[in-house]
Parts: sequence; structure tokens; C-alpha cells
Amino acid sequence: MRKWIFLSLIGLATSFSANSQVFNRYSELGLFGGVSYYMGELNPGKQFFMVRPGGGLVYRYNTSRRFAWEIHGLYGSVQAEDARSGEDNQILRNLSFRSQIIEFAGLLHFNFFNYEIGNPETPATPYIFGGLGLFRFNPKADFQGEWIALQPLGTEGQGSPVYADRKQYSLMGANIPFGFGVKFHAFGRLGFSLEWGLRKTFTDYLDDVSTTYADPDVLFATHGELAALLADRSLVNPGKINAGRQRGNSTNKDWYSFAGLTITYKIVPRKAECAAYK
Repeated sequence: MRKWIFLSLIGLATSFSANSQVFNRYSELGLFGGVSYYMGELNPGKQFFMVRPGGGLVYRYNTSRRFAWEIHGLYGSVQAEDARSGEDNQILRNLSFRSQIIEFAGLLHFNFFNYEIGNPETPATPYIFGGLGLFRFNPKADFQGEWIALQPLGTEGQGSPVYADRKQYSLMGANIPFGFGVKFHAFGRLGFSLEWGLRKTFTDYLDDVSTTYADPDVLFATHGELAALLADRSLVNPGKINAGRQRGNSTNKDWYSFAGLTITYKIVPRKAECAAYK
């Protein structure tokens, strides 16, 4: 009798566990809104420095209560100014930039707890994510009230035979997005995600600053007076005296980040109709 009772309890527990694990895959479609910022030569380490608005579209496909795939397209902008750094050497360098960021990426989410929109038994979870992405940028500097694209000017000697080892950088790049957040739901099919994600890039020219100052005479001859003026905006002795001196740090690649709130709507898959009722 005890053996049968024990086996019956195991059977009930197994049955309950199996029922509780029933999961129908579903999609989410939504909007992201938040901020974007950058870290590099003009901002070596301050998180959330000179943030700018960012937003985009998000699609997720939930394969289980623990895993979800995401595809998104995000738009933001990043900026920094040596004058606002609080560091004497940066203030004297006096460079600044801003750039639009357009990103497309694919991510994998891992939920630490079971999570399913619309299921009161799985209301919230922290999560982490990682993936691969592509982004476009275009650094510009303010000159007499006009924003000038810096890449065509070759501000570090790109395009000149004198600096043949310095190739013009691409405005497209790959990145590795990763980060963490919290998901929760409360209103029917609506889901919410608060997240912070960093982007490791493989370029050091998000800010148009990487190596050493180029000879202003070479810049003038190659790209004109504007290139020489925007390459060296030092507060002390700008010009030929700085040629060859450190302008940036090519060993450290630039980063950027998005942080904010995503609101998604759960798209419930249609149930197949029974043939007998067609």
C-alpha cells in the first residue's frame, strides 16, 4: 500500500510538472526608447556621459520561458567634448564631435527565471543578452555653427602618401552588443523591459581620434585648410609644433551604449482548427 501511495504521488507530481511546463512559442513586437552615449578618447571612462535620446523597433521570438531571440533596429546619437571632461590634458586638446548611430543586431536573451507574458505565475525576471550587430556612424565637428563631416577630411593624415600607413576608415562597422535588464508584464499582452547594453566596436574612429597629430602642411595640401584647422584645435600652440605628438590611443577601440525601456505586444499564435469543425 505504501509503495502504491508513493508511486501515485510521484505520478501526480510528474503530471503537474508536465502541465506546468506547457509552453506555446510566441512573438513580441515593440518599441524601444531611451538614451545613447559613447566611450573613447574624448570620454575614457564615464558611464552615461553626455547622453542623447535613442529609440527603435524590436522583434522577439520566445522559444521557451528561459530563451528568446531578438532582432532590432535602433537609432541614436553620441557626442563628447574635451572641454567638459574635467581633465586638464583633454581640455587643452579641445576636440569635440557628435555622430548619429544606426544599428541592426541579432541577440539571444537568457531569463534567469521562467517568464511568459500574460502568465501570472511568471510575472518578472532579470535577464542577460548578447549577440552580433552592424552599425553606421559619421563623426562631425562644429565649426563656426556648421557641423562638418570629419572622415572625408583625413584629419590624421589619411589619404596622404606621407602617411601611407593610415587608411581612410569605414563608416560601417561590426559590434558585439551585450548587457542585462529586467522584464515584467502587468497589462494583458503588454511586456516591459528595462535594459542597459554596451557595444564593443572594432573601430577607434567613432570620434575621429586615434593616433598622432599629422603635419598641418600635409593636411592642407591633401584636403585643404579646413582639414588642418579641425585636426588640431589645441588651446596652446596649435599647428606644426604638435605634429607627431599623441592625439589619441589607437590600442583602445571605441564603445557606445543604449539604455532604456522597451514596450512589446505579445502576438499570440493562431490555434489550428480541428478538421471535424471545418
